[in-house]
Amino acid sequence: MGLWVMIAGLVLFLGAHTFTTQRDARARMIASMGEGTYKIVYSLVSAAGLALIIWGFARYRATGWIDVWHPPVAMKHVAATLMLPAVILVAASYIRGRIYTTLKHPMLAGVKLWATAHLLANGDLGSIILFGSFLAWAVFDRISLKRRGDAGGPPIPVGGMTNDLIAVAVGFVGYLALAFAFHPAVIGVPVVGG
Repeated sequence: MGLWVMIAGLVLFLGAHTFTTQRDARARMIASMGEGTYKIVYSLVSAAGLALIIWGFARYRATGWIDVWHPPVAMKHVAATLMLPAVILVAASYIRGRIYTTLKHPMLAGVKLWATAHLLANGDLGSIILFGSFLAWAVFDRISLKRRGDAGGPPIPVGGMTNDLIAVAVGFVGYLALAFAFHPAVIGVPVVGG
């Protein structure tokens, strides 16, 4: 049951995020309901999807685990190592500097790295579906950005090397929080030693 709930959440969350890549359909929806209402509906659908993903994945892990393959233990260390640049890239998408201008879309690069790291370290069906879906979405979104005429999100000022240093520092602190607080407490799996 948990697996199906997680899949429903993925459909909602990634479906909402994929809809934003369809610029003409998105523009028509905003025109018909107004930008404020669109943003509220988009946020509610995304939040509901995320809640279903989290709850469904937790239920799946507790009651319906399905092994597909057994990754070597070393992959957990590889994943933990890849997560640091993944978190830094996500920070750099908001604290824009040279990392941002070089990659253009560091958020998507961070999501791809996060998903790949977790696919390397987890061989169960639920993880493959979860992280594989996010990886596929990030690849699709990056391709769609190359084909679109607009920049995507709202403009954020771009700074220089100082912003990169701030992004690295914020990413490092975020990584530590995720690895040593969030992951063991919420996911129930220690990043190291587990």
